[in-house]
Amino acid sequence: QVQLVESGGGLVQAGGSLRLSCAASGSFVSIDAMAWYRQAPGKQRELVARIINDDSTNYANSVKGRFTISRDNAKNTVYLQMNSLKPEDTAAYYCNAWSRSRVGVLPTNYWGHGTQVTVSS
Repeated sequence: QVQLVESGGGLVQAGGSLRLSCAASGSFVSIDAMAWYRQAPGKQRELVARIINDDSTNYANSVKGRFTISRDNAKNTVYLQMNSLKPEDTAAYYCNAWSRSRVGVLPTNYWGHGTQVTVSS
């Protein structure tokens, strides 16, 4: 089992910045990929940014140039630096990870409980 704990959400004015963190703990031998998703009220959950083992990243078009995902493998932590925030970035942000409990097994997907980001205009 893997636990993902997010932090760093809050209320910020448009144009401001926030940094989200997600720490993974539990029983695993590797984390293949970590990502941030978000879900606004009445909308589907969507991928915001993903980082995989080779440090390659991909972003939703709506956040490119404003958000940066990074990870600290020694701390099993992923970060999302969010700059130039807009009211449309308001959502619950969820951490997601694919991890392996043992070498050679298929990875399992895990979700955090989410952290709220609210951007006021």
